[in-house]
Amino acid sequence: MQDPCQIVRKSYGDPIAEDLRFVVKSVVGEENFIDMQPNRSNNYCCGGGGGFLQSGFKEERLQYGKIKDDQIKATGADYCIAGCHNCHAQIHELSEHYGSNYPVVHMWTLICLSLGILGPNEREYLGDDLKEVNVFHPETAM
Repeated sequence: MQDPCQIVRKSYGDPIAEDLRFVVKSVVGEENFIDMQPNRSNNYCCGGGGGFLQSGFKEERLQYGKIKDDQIKATGADYCIAGCHNCHAQIHELSEHYGSNYPVVHMWTLICLSLGILGPNEREYLGDDLKEVNVFHPETAM
């Protein structure tokens, strides 16, 4: 779980980080959750927020994000979960740039997947192991 800087480090702190973990563990199962070290209010910034994604300093952004890529790889987790769109975009790009090949998934995507309401066109960032899980086809539900 990537702890978004704005809501965790700069705003509500560890209590909101615990809420994020409660939701993720409820969806994926506590036994499948691997936390980064450090985490919560001490988690590393991914380097994509605050307008940096659009700043034009791509190489600098990717170099700054190397510490995040290394942190994610150290977990050995199959996925990185992002609750923030900027974090998702940056971490996805880091994974591709550094050849890390871990999928980055939005938290809402996992919630929808667990509810069985994630449509076929909303599975772009899922790994092959989850692409066909609980596929909801509204056109066949009629």
